Amino acid sequence: MTPRQHRTKDVYYPEGDGKPMAETEIHLDEMIRIIQTLRDAFAGRADVYVVGNLLLYYEEGNPRASVSPDAMVVLGVPKRPRRRTYKVWEEGAPPTVVFEVTSRSTRGEDLRRKRDLYERLGVREYFLYDPLAEYLRPALQGYRLEGGAYAPIATDAAGGLVSTELDIYLILVEGRLQLIDRPTGETLLSPPERAAIEAARAAVEAARADTEASRADIEANRADTEANRADAEANRADTEAAARSAAERRIAELEALLTQRSKQ
Repeated sequence: MTPRQHRTKDVYYPEGDGKPMAETEIHLDEMIRIIQTLRDAFAGRADVYVVGNLLLYYEEGNPRASVSPDAMVVLGVPKRPRRRTYKVWEEGAPPTVVFEVTSRSTRGEDLRRKRDLYERLGVREYFLYDPLAEYLRPALQGYRLEGGAYAPIATDAAGGLVSTELDIYLILVEGRLQLIDRPTGETLLSPPERAAIEAARAAVEAARADTEASRADIEANRADTEANRADAEANRADTEAAARSAAERRIAELEALLTQRSKQ
């Protein structure tokens, strides 16, 4: 082992930088949602690593050479084992795509230092998203590596962007970033979002079942009411028939009595 190798091995790479994960709760929620959505989208692929807010070291032997992307996707790198940090020289590849959730305190860094760094590292696509639409104009921007330098990704008429690396369409819907699978057109969801939709769907189905049950009860009550009405009509008919029969018998009796008296 050479002295240089020994010194490199002994270098300590911190697992945290002492900075808060996000500036506001909104930024934190969006960061987590993007990570979860991307992980879910690539859950079936063992060769795609998705992570966020993890220290990435890009110069062997230099623990100061680090950055912490809000979310990153690395194609061609195994998702397991779990990493404590991401060292580019050990993994053999920089991130393929990086997402930064821009805030007041990170705007300048996201647009300048990080942009230049990701370009130099060979990150093929870089997306910036401002969930408050206060710091970026437009609030969703993207860059693609072309000839070793970043070029802005053109937006469509709706302001959407295409990630050719991930085959995903990005668009703001009511100011919130949505990721859409390009081959299927399906909106990609995080597991909590999917669970919420399934719970809402189950609630709708339960309400529909309750409505159908109530409708069935109403129909049964209507049938009972009709049956009771029919019974009442039958009873009334029977009563009227009995009364008529009794009256007729009485009349016959009176007529017979009158006839008998007239003969006397």
